[in-house]
Amino acid sequence: MSRKVAFYTLGCKLNFSETSSIGRIFQQAGYETTSFNSRSDVYVINTCSVTENADRKCRKVVKEALNHSPGAYIVVVGCYAQLKPKDITEIPGVDMVLGAAEKFNIIDHINDLTKQPKAVVHNAPIAETNQFVPAFSIGDRTRTFLKVQDGCDYSCTFCTIPLARGASRSGTITDLVKQAEDIAASGVREIVLTGVNIGDFGIRDGNREDRFFDLVKALDRVEGIDRFRISSIEPNLLSDEIIEFVAQSDRFVPHFHIPLQSGSNKVLGMMRRRYKRELYASRVAKIKELMPDCCIGVDVIVGFPGETREDFLDTYQFLNGLDISYLHVFTYSERENTIAAQMEGAVPGAQRGERSKMLHILSDKKRRAFYESQLGNKGTVLFEGDVKEGYMHGFSRNYVKVRTPYDPLLVNEIVPVKFSKIADSGDVEATEIPELLAH
Repeated sequence: MSRKVAFYTLGCKLNFSETSSIGRIFQQAGYETTSFNSRSDVYVINTCSVTENADRKCRKVVKEALNHSPGAYIVVVGCYAQLKPKDITEIPGVDMVLGAAEKFNIIDHINDLTKQPKAVVHNAPIAETNQFVPAFSIGDRTRTFLKVQDGCDYSCTFCTIPLARGASRSGTITDLVKQAEDIAASGVREIVLTGVNIGDFGIRDGNREDRFFDLVKALDRVEGIDRFRISSIEPNLLSDEIIEFVAQSDRFVPHFHIPLQSGSNKVLGMMRRRYKRELYASRVAKIKELMPDCCIGVDVIVGFPGETREDFLDTYQFLNGLDISYLHVFTYSERENTIAAQMEGAVPGAQRGERSKMLHILSDKKRRAFYESQLGNKGTVLFEGDVKEGYMHGFSRNYVKVRTPYDPLLVNEIVPVKFSKIADSGDVEATEIPELLAH
């Protein structure tokens, strides 16, 4: 009887792609993958360090796993495991902690699942993590997250990612095209390109050998994938040639997620970001000039040390005036071993919360305005298999979330629709769905 393994992923799309790849490693070793809420021999928890309360979340997931299988073998991997392995060993029930360089050799490390008196740690210094390990998610989604890059050479003062994932490094264009072709053969319709800093794609062994734009052009020629989506790209790395290429591509969709972090040039300087807000505004203007219906998402941090109320209002007004579609709002929280944690001018927690609330309201307003601008338009929606209160959901090329009454024939199909109205849920309803097009 084969052993069973279950997974839980905290954090970003990159983590999801890596969890999926670790799952395939277990399957090749003869394990059966099961759901996290069922009995299992091994539970693998892939952690994140970017958002707050990493320790609390990790403890909660470990406890939940042991509720299902009190004698199970618990392995913790991911960014938190690289940064704080000792803290994780103190969580009751954890058997092993694997750092960034070790997680893809997980089968070798867990061996016969023999429990030790204390959690075992395999965690090499991050400077030794210099190999690019390919990863993609498959089997559980209509979309696949394809990892094209890892690590980061930037030194933003608030960020621990370089400490958790190491220097920037990438796969080869040839290998990534082959992975995309394999994904296409599995029936997946959309690939989301993911990484830590994907615009910095092309570094191998410390040397720049390719550019992200070269990868985009190569993937655009892959047959069998209907859509490629660029998950997140720094504004200083989003070149005119990339924007112009996406504007005329049938496969790369009109949707960009572009981190801003602050609309105050003063705060951007303190963050050590590599652009000013004027460049950001020019990127948005260029996109909208060529793709008026393009969806643009924005990351922004509130409550950074030294951010005054005037600085925040500067950010608010800047965002309010931009032709963007939604915000991902992060409340600044101190991180050990970062420059920002030592800065003066800490913003009181209540003010951080107030600023976050204001930007969340602005995001809702921006998203609704974007959706309203699409009403009456025709587009195509890739429907997913989820069902909620009798409805299924999918996304248009330009990332409009559409709902329609559940129909199993629509799952993983790209369907021509007309955007008709905004539902109470905030999603768009597409009432005119013609017969499926032959594919």
